[in-house]
Amino acid sequence: MSWAILIFSGALEAVWAAALHRSKGFRRPVPVLVFLVSVIASTAGLAIAMQSIPTGTAYAVWVGVGVVLTSAYAIITKVERPTAARLLLLCGIAACVVGLKVVA
Repeated sequence: MSWAILIFSGALEAVWAAALHRSKGFRRPVPVLVFLVSVIASTAGLAIAMQSIPTGTAYAVWVGVGVVLTSAYAIITKVERPTAARLLLLCGIAACVVGLKVVA
């Protein structure tokens, strides 16, 4: 169960990063609200997962999931370009996250 909470919390990290971008410097109230709720839920989920997953592993997976999903969102919404190097490196991050799960 801790791993599911950790992955979900990593996904919420992508939500709060996208909401933060859309808030335009905290000037738009709805994205600010989404940011606040998702950052609290994401961090709480990380804290819960850390009760049974080692800190370094949990944090690396949380950040890795967030990075990959945030980048995918940015590519889909055309905020970032999907270069071959970027996609290859994101696949590397995803592979490392899966590797951490396998060895943990």
